[in-house]
Amino acid sequence: MPGYFAKMIRRGGYREKFGQRVGIYDGEVRNRLSNQRSTWLHAVSVGEVNVALKLANALRVFEPDLHCVLTTTTTTGFALARKTAPPWIEVMYTPLDYWPIMCRAFSVIRPARIVLVEAEVWPNLAAAAHARRIPLALVNARLSPRSERRYRRFRFFIAPTFRLLDLVCVPERRDVERWTALGVPRNRIDVTGSVKFDSDVQAQSHSVPGSVADAFSSNSLVLFGGSTHRGEEEILVRVFLRLREQFPSLRLFIAPRHVERLQEIRAQLGAMPLRVTLASEALTCDAADADCILLDTTGELQRWYDIATVVFIGKSLTAHGGQNPVEPILAGKPVVFGPHMENFATLAKTLVSNNAAMQVNDTESLERTVGELLRDSESRQRLVRNAHAALNEHKGGTARTARLVHELVPRH
Repeated sequence: MPGYFAKMIRRGGYREKFGQRVGIYDGEVRNRLSNQRSTWLHAVSVGEVNVALKLANALRVFEPDLHCVLTTTTTTGFALARKTAPPWIEVMYTPLDYWPIMCRAFSVIRPARIVLVEAEVWPNLAAAAHARRIPLALVNARLSPRSERRYRRFRFFIAPTFRLLDLVCVPERRDVERWTALGVPRNRIDVTGSVKFDSDVQAQSHSVPGSVADAFSSNSLVLFGGSTHRGEEEILVRVFLRLREQFPSLRLFIAPRHVERLQEIRAQLGAMPLRVTLASEALTCDAADADCILLDTTGELQRWYDIATVVFIGKSLTAHGGQNPVEPILAGKPVVFGPHMENFATLAKTLVSNNAAMQVNDTESLERTVGELLRDSESRQRLVRNAHAALNEHKGGTARTARLVHELVPRH
């Protein structure tokens, strides 16, 4: 709990609706939820919120009168959910997984079933659902190598919680054995494909604001750094400055993974020979003179990929884990990532082996690879075609997952 509160303070924005984090809800929320039995969707942050919203819309095809409660942990996830969720989804903060708090949350939300997204299996939430005979599902189940090692080490403590899951939807067949080894009964695991990687259902996309799009004319080339982490912004700028000698029209766009780092990034880039502006400033002033635009809003990354020529996937060069490469692929853009794609290891390996993405090891190979792609439009188009073909196994994953969730019935 001390670590939880320390992180909230460090990231900021924690005061809004803080009571919901400790199971305290205002009268309006209580009244709205008292008149319905909701499907409780739990998603930790922006990526998981997008999955939850896609799944909720697919589930409503089976259940036209569906009502949902979507809980999220981070302020960025909450902001995105509140901005994009339809009226039939109540957006709230996740209650802390402490028994008295969770019990209060259950009494207000009154869930008919609970759907956890990707990796959010909390022991008190799972136990409370089991005690109340409420079906509990884990969808788009994600198991990073690091988490798997930890879970296996502490399997004696972890397995009883995993055994409470009534349904686990995994993206790939090879995931079945991994979850079985952690205590999930095999007959409760279904291979559905990934909701996140499902090309049949793309996240809602809007065009890039005109004042910015106009600055990036059809003659411009754009190197786009998506979901970057500390150290990667400086690397991208160095690569950009060298490549601009070959491509004078080249522009740089950076979308940091954590918006709270913007001032740090701007100060760092301010010492380098380029003109930097924020996307929000570019909307109100002339962006034509900017060499680099920093995205300072949350949840809009998908639509900004439209202006990219080549996309670099962050958290893969100076940090470990990687970020989702599918969003730019669905936007029709070629992707490049570093050696550290542990959170998307299987997908990254599939993309690289099918010539559907480019993987680099360091700054020099990043510069060389991006330069080759900027020079050759046919290579860019070939990467995108191959990437779409590689994602075919996930087509329809959202609908398959929604059907299984729809068929969940309360325990007897």
